[in-house]
Amino acid sequence: MQVDGEEIGVKGKHIMVNSVRVDNKVVVVTGKWIKTASIRDEWDQDIEDPASLIAELRNSGVKADIFTFWQRLPETKPKYNYYMEWESIAAIPIKSFNHWWGKLPEETRRNIKKAVKRGVIVKVVDFDDELVRGIMNIYNEIPIRQGKPFWHYGKKFDVVKRENSTFLDKSDFIGAYYNEELVGFLKLVNVGEYAFPMQILSMVKHRDKAPTNALIAKAIEICDQKRIPYLVYGTWSSGGLSEFKRRNGFEKFLLPRYYIPLNIKGTIALKLHLHHGIVGMLPEKLILYLIDLRTKWYSRKYKDAKISE
Repeated sequence: MQVDGEEIGVKGKHIMVNSVRVDNKVVVVTGKWIKTASIRDEWDQDIEDPASLIAELRNSGVKADIFTFWQRLPETKPKYNYYMEWESIAAIPIKSFNHWWGKLPEETRRNIKKAVKRGVIVKVVDFDDELVRGIMNIYNEIPIRQGKPFWHYGKKFDVVKRENSTFLDKSDFIGAYYNEELVGFLKLVNVGEYAFPMQILSMVKHRDKAPTNALIAKAIEICDQKRIPYLVYGTWSSGGLSEFKRRNGFEKFLLPRYYIPLNIKGTIALKLHLHHGIVGMLPEKLILYLIDLRTKWYSRKYKDAKISE
């Protein structure tokens, strides 16, 4: 079986990693000391026969120590006997737009109404050069977001267009406009069982108009129209972002993620809980403390720039 190279995005950059095609799925290998294999774009694929895939992977010649895969929504109960950890995600079960609206906190409903009152127009738009230029303007507003250098700041037009042109056959682009200027956008990707924002971003200078809340409301409307049962918005973690998700109707779901050693090194790494790296071994309170220190350091470094929360 031939081992190839595959380009993947990591923290806003594109890197080449080893890959192999197994069971008609592209498996990529990441990591330095502990090398982990996983299905590329696993959010869009289920594994029906993991035992067969693992056997093929062990015989593929690819250098990996651990293979990991998860169960996608709505499969929340563990189906397999491999070593498993719970992975938390933020999702909204969608019965209807009105049902979602009725469960929102009053503050969130006010924010969505505020966007309309202050002149924000939210609509589905075509992916074209005009949209790409608008996305670039949002990217280049500030160099720091969420307390760290923003991955997309300063990228050139052709790079922004290429990176946002993935999965166009499954995507809806939603734009939030104020005085005909794009002030926020959401790329909504539909994978059948759920949809998720591959990107959602708004201008800090227009935060008072609540464009991000309005974008999420439009995404719920689209999911309702297309009978998509869940809207998924990344992981459920501590801090301000999870509070924002909670206020917009997202709930915490726990999904099984499995880890299977492919060799002796992988077995030892799992027994010593080294498969998450050094950060994964640190207590949550210490991680939050270090994140706060990082935010303060970058705030001083970019003290002349307007920093987002």
